[in-house]
Amino acid sequence: MRKIILALLMLMAMAAVAEAKVTTEVVEYEHDGTVLEGFLAWDDSFDGKRPGVLLVHQWMGLGEHEKAWAERLAAEGYVAMAADVYGKGVRPASTEEAGGQATIYRSDRSLMRARVQAGIDRLRSVAAVDESRVAAIGFCFGGGCVLELARSGSEISGVVSFHGNLDTPDPADANNIKGSVLVCHGADDPYVPAETVTAFQEEMRNAGVDWQMVAYGNSVHSFTHESAGTDNSKGAAYNEKAAKRSWQAMLDFFDEIFAN
Repeated sequence: MRKIILALLMLMAMAAVAEAKVTTEVVEYEHDGTVLEGFLAWDDSFDGKRPGVLLVHQWMGLGEHEKAWAERLAAEGYVAMAADVYGKGVRPASTEEAGGQATIYRSDRSLMRARVQAGIDRLRSVAAVDESRVAAIGFCFGGGCVLELARSGSEISGVVSFHGNLDTPDPADANNIKGSVLVCHGADDPYVPAETVTAFQEEMRNAGVDWQMVAYGNSVHSFTHESAGTDNSKGAAYNEKAAKRSWQAMLDFFDEIFAN
């Protein structure tokens, strides 16, 4: 009898997945006269309000990685929007171009924060989003962006940084953080020195932030990006275990911060 019940439950779960339909849409929004082009994903079989998650891209700009994660999050029951920090049509074709674009915002944290906040505002305007339950995640450059968003005092439930930049010009800004913080870090990331990690941890402690930091062994920069290859000696490489573990850590974090 127990086996029959389990089989029926599995069939019901499979039917629910089959009925789910992730819908996507390219959306335009604006910040200070600059047109931005994001990517929105949601499950249109779900009725009612649900939490919203903003995704901020790595230094090469909004691409397939962020879109794929947005769709995965939509399948989990969130409204997900991949934001655009650089502007519509600004998609670096080389690491040199990417470095130039990223430097604009890393050199002007006020602009960086405002661009990400514009994405949050656009996400909150979606009818299906519960405006009181919104979070932001980011990859590499985008990880630094969402941490700066939190430091700005933005009214969000939390942020998640994946192999992101941890430094900030004014650590005291951490006192503005209103939500929770999760940092998923490659333990062997050569682009984020040990002293930067220590400084970030002290920043969080001094401000009394609700924060977590998970360091994944044998992982370097870009460990969630399959396109990064698997050669750790290059400093940036995909790590399947770290990618899966950090995805689950993010989902657990969302379960906690969106519980109320």
